Amino acid sequence: MRNRFVVRGKRIPGVRYQRPAFGIRPSTQDLGLTQHQHAACGQQPACGSLDATSHRMKRINSRRVRRSVTGAIVFFTAWALVSGPSALAADAEVPRKIPVILDTDIGDDIDDTWALGLALKCPEFDVKLVVGDHGKPLYRTRLIAKFLERAGRTDIPIGMALDTRMHGGGRQSAWVADYNLNRYPGRIYPDGVQAIIDTILQSPEPVTVIGIGPVPNLAAALQREPRIAQKARFVGMHGSVRKGYGNSPQPHAEYNVKEDASACQRVLGAAWDIIITPLDTCGLIQLKGAEYARVRQAADPICQAILENYRIWLEAGQKAQADTRSSILFDTVAVYLAIEDRLCTMEELGIRVTDDGFTVIDPAAKKMRVATAWKDQPAFDRWLASRLAP
Repeated sequence: MRNRFVVRGKRIPGVRYQRPAFGIRPSTQDLGLTQHQHAACGQQPACGSLDATSHRMKRINSRRVRRSVTGAIVFFTAWALVSGPSALAADAEVPRKIPVILDTDIGDDIDDTWALGLALKCPEFDVKLVVGDHGKPLYRTRLIAKFLERAGRTDIPIGMALDTRMHGGGRQSAWVADYNLNRYPGRIYPDGVQAIIDTILQSPEPVTVIGIGPVPNLAAALQREPRIAQKARFVGMHGSVRKGYGNSPQPHAEYNVKEDASACQRVLGAAWDIIITPLDTCGLIQLKGAEYARVRQAADPICQAILENYRIWLEAGQKAQADTRSSILFDTVAVYLAIEDRLCTMEELGIRVTDDGFTVIDPAAKKMRVATAWKDQPAFDRWLASRLAP
């Protein structure tokens, strides 16, 4: 295509001009002459040299580029201010949440109630199922249901515990004395074991099973459907490796293990990845001072439900403790380890469960990652308090 180029009101006919991104520049192929060649022939380009014209065009184009870039910066700055930080991150990859099943003997020690509240407060989790374990199916289901309702999380299904030798209620019975399960708007599975199996097998992502009590449910699930170990990992509050209760230098038969040692043998011997917090680490966690006050004073339904249960759980002579400190919060460490482990010393150990409920180091036993010490326990206390009461 041929154009007629205008320089100060005059045109150079018969010249083809290229159209770059900004402005129009004559093609040297069409010109056929350099400035020196024009001079040698005694000819001059109309109204000044073509080099001068090209220089003027470059300055014009440069100004256009600067105006375009400036305009783009102004536009995107205004867009970011109006849309907020979320707009700038809209195209960023959103981290996938961890599908979680919480298997709990809630209603015995109060730390399960704290752990349930913590799990609901962790944005890293997609809690798929909460299952009562170690008997007392009706009591534990009522506690879970009322807690989830108070937390506004009735979207989470509940699985009922196996009806083992444990029956009746417990120290938190008063909190659910007037609670009727028929009012719970969410889904309740009478067969909690099958609910565990179905949740794991139907999940497109590997499921993290957090076990914070004796584990007859999980042992039954593994026996009924061994394939679940291929699609899940286990994080548990179990055992005593080098330290016992009260930071004793003598290991103890820890409650969650000894209450059903055969079930724990099956779970800790299964072909899934395993992380455990034994008494060596979880037996040291107790909120006091500013961290405890932060949770106690929080105007938050989850924190308030925890404190209501804590006051009921405490025996008459210990009620004053609810104003100053928590009990030992063993189970909260298992919830933490399902997210990260940077505050703990982790060791790869073979752990064998004895028939009388001890967890002993045995190089020939199933290997698992064990939180054997704290790198920074005060940092964990702060993390726990800030998660519960942001």
